[in-house]
Amino acid sequence: MLTTPNAKLLTFDPAELLDNQEALQVYLDEAVQTGDPVFIADALGVIASAKGMADITKQTGLSRETFYRTLSQKGNPNLKTLIAIVNALGL
Repeated sequence: MLTTPNAKLLTFDPAELLDNQEALQVYLDEAVQTGDPVFIADALGVIASAKGMADITKQTGLSRETFYRTLSQKGNPNLKTLIAIVNALGL
């Protein structure tokens, strides 16, 4: 395998592709179909990023830090918090 000394890996941000409500809904639907709570929480975070994190945290009443912690792999959001997030995302 040949490598270039100055080669750089680009980061992929799925939020950049979620540019309309239909794309957001399809992304969340696919995440929910996996049944994996960690993936679903991550998908909600990606969608929030695509829609604008500041607006979403303001609508939910959560601080940015709390929002990220809630949707992290170690997070354990309650139903009330999840409903607030989903409503703020318009999903």
